[in-house]
Amino acid sequence: MGISMLVSQQPQLLPATMNIPPGRLNLDNFIPWRPKKKVVVVMGATGTGKSRLSIDLASLFPAEIINSDKMQVHEGLDIVTNKITEEERKRVPHHLLGIVGPNADFTASDFCDRASIAMEKILSRGRLPVIAGGSNSYIEALIDDVDYQFRSKYDPCFLCVDVRTPVLHQYVSERVDRMVKKGMIDEARKFFSVNGDYKQGIRKAIGVPEYDMYFRLEPFLDEESRAMLLKKAIQEIKNNNCKLVHRQLEKIHRLRNVKKWNIHRLDATEVFNRKGNEADEAWEELVAGPSMEIVAQFLDRDATIKRNWRHGRFFGRQKIMLHNAL
Repeated sequence: MGISMLVSQQPQLLPATMNIPPGRLNLDNFIPWRPKKKVVVVMGATGTGKSRLSIDLASLFPAEIINSDKMQVHEGLDIVTNKITEEERKRVPHHLLGIVGPNADFTASDFCDRASIAMEKILSRGRLPVIAGGSNSYIEALIDDVDYQFRSKYDPCFLCVDVRTPVLHQYVSERVDRMVKKGMIDEARKFFSVNGDYKQGIRKAIGVPEYDMYFRLEPFLDEESRAMLLKKAIQEIKNNNCKLVHRQLEKIHRLRNVKKWNIHRLDATEVFNRKGNEADEAWEELVAGPSMEIVAQFLDRDATIKRNWRHGRFFGRQKIMLHNAL
């Protein structure tokens, strides 16, 4: 009885030939199959080189970049938020950078709406959308929220630039020192307010609330006391960046191990252990090169990319037009 029940529940096969009377086949609700649209997502903790990799991808593939960093969507604080500069963009079109006011809230839902529009515009131009940024909650909402139907429309390729934690901690700490030299303190001072809300808008960014006590007491302290208080604020910024690294890595591990996202890990640790030309060579060998091959295979252009890579033309910035693959 159990077997007969199972058999009876199986879907019935249609006969090999069907006699459908002429004019009786209704095609009004027939939806032709279309391949999913390709999208590349570049992930990683802060400071790992996500922006650099997205630019490298756009140097070979005709791509446009969609920012997924929740602080960089705001206007202002370019140094504090480490926003990619015009020079670093290398004329590659970027979307969702500095698009809302400093005090505005920009939720995951807002990101999904804007990113969806940007993706369709990019694809309509026959180009590849590359989503890059460290706000994994934004990316997760876009990919897995059923309201946006991302999985039914798009085929994502996930790349994750990874660096061993002790090496990355040292790097992000040194980066804070470089940001201070570039004018980080004066930039943050412009956003200081006695009644400022550090839970809203761009003031939530690491590198703003940490200076609050320093800016409040600065006029009333002698030079030595000011220096000590400033040093404490800078150290707090470094500590908070290291905590951010851990939170970002935990989210990526959850997406890979719990939600089973197929994330391609690219170990950039050796890049950060080297200097100058040696670091650039390590980047091309360990991060950019493998990423290009992964994306090329994803776009069904594997053989062409490998041939260009092996003949040393990869970083000659030859672009391969992929209109048919997108």
